[in-house]
Amino acid sequence: MPDERATREKLTECARQEFLEKGYMKASLRSICKKAGVTTGALYFFFQNKEDLLSAVVEEALGGLTQMIHAHFSMELATDAKTALTGDASEDIGAAREIVHYLYQHYDIVLILLTKSQGSVYETVTDRFADVLERHYNKLTEQLSARLGAPKPDKYILHWTAHMQIDAFVHLLTHERDEAKALKYIEQIVSYLVAGWAGAFVGKP
Repeated sequence: MPDERATREKLTECARQEFLEKGYMKASLRSICKKAGVTTGALYFFFQNKEDLLSAVVEEALGGLTQMIHAHFSMELATDAKTALTGDASEDIGAAREIVHYLYQHYDIVLILLTKSQGSVYETVTDRFADVLERHYNKLTEQLSARLGAPKPDKYILHWTAHMQIDAFVHLLTHERDEAKALKYIEQIVSYLVAGWAGAFVGKP
């Protein structure tokens, strides 16, 4: 092939369109190849199967999101315990706005992951992020409990909180296409979540 990189990029772009339109299960490799103007043999030169092709479509954006979330977690763990319970949501709002902006920059990929990935390894992506968040909350509340002598929340509450937070982002992304409105809404959502964290989960300073 004269330009392997260009061919791979063309296949990936056509796959993105196919997955977005039909979903992973109904997406056709033959249709993707036809749109890309290549043979199925050319596709298998670059990708092992349909799931490998889906990975090529979503992994870069997914990896960037994961890095942003872990950077925020590191910041939270490094924050003085008392400041974590003030109810001041400014830092959390700032982080949430950055994440929302990133998600809207990759909106098609996000929709594929959230609504079009059934039948693939990515169909549990929201649960995976909730698990990551729950593990972080366990570390954070252990730290807060040790520093302040506040009781650590029940594991069920941390599990519920993690899923509620992920669901809040999912609902926003699947119901609001306008980024400006989403950024406004996320400020209100995070303010609510932070107030609940300070007032109900770890107690007041």
